[in-house]
Formats: sequence, C-alpha cells, structure tokens
Amino acid sequence: MTRAKHAFSPITLSGATKLALGAAAIAGLAACGGSDRPRTQLAAAQINTIGVNAFLWRGALETLSFAPLASADSDGGVIVTDWYANPSNPEERVKVFVAILDQDLRADALRVTANRQVSQGGNWVDAPVQAATVQKLEDIILTKARDLRRKALSGA
Repeated sequence: MTRAKHAFSPITLSGATKLALGAAAIAGLAACGGSDRPRTQLAAAQINTIGVNAFLWRGALETLSFAPLASADSDGGVIVTDWYANPSNPEERVKVFVAILDQDLRADALRVTANRQVSQGGNWVDAPVQAATVQKLEDIILTKARDLRRKALSGA
C-alpha cells in the first residue's frame, strides 16, 4: 500500500522570518491594551514574581548583606547565611536563618533565627543568642521592606 502524495510540502521559515512574525504578533497585542489604563496600588503579592513577598525578600537580603549567603530560595522564602565573624570580634561567629512565610507584608510573615558560636580552645562551641538580637534583625528587615514598598508605590 502506498501513501498518497500531496501537492504541497511543509513550509520552513528562516530565523529572521520567525523573528519578524513574532515581532508583528507582539506589536498587534500591544495595540489591544491602550495606554489609558487606570493606575492602581497593587498589593505586594501581586507585583512580585517570586513565591514570597518581594519587599520582605529584598529587605532580608539587604539586611543580611554583611554576611556571605549559604543559600537563598526565593520560591520557598528561605535565606541562610554562612558563618560570619565580625572582624573586631573573631572569637565569635553567627549564622542567620530567615523564613518568609507569606506573600503579604506583615510582621507575622517573617521568622528569623540565629545560631551563635564562640571559640574555646580552638573549637567552636554553641552559645546562646539573645532574643533581642533576633527581634532587632526582624525589625530592621520589616522597616526595609516597608520602605521599599513605599518607594515602589510612589514611583520613586
């Protein structure tokens, strides 16, 4: 049994032709929206493309910029610093964990924990972290996030 032959063959387009067609399609879509859309103050969760509140995320990254990052997962909202020792106090080091729990900019959407170690006889030994230290980090992150949001909404 033989296949029937068609009088036409598939069309192959060059890269330049595909690019031109794509640009024409985008230009056509751009004309659909118009520029007279009303401006609204979008909620923080609506203007980010990551899994958590973008302002909290950026505020946390800026706050922790003094320490090297061990990992940062914007979809899961987790930031972990590597051990950081202040050059003025090399016998002590800290490691900070930040979890952003929500897409809304709220105080309860942020959880900060820290580990502290001190050097004793050449070995690092766990030491307590003052609750005020963790609270201060949370306050700094929240303040930065609110400032970032204000700047974004004012168009600055």
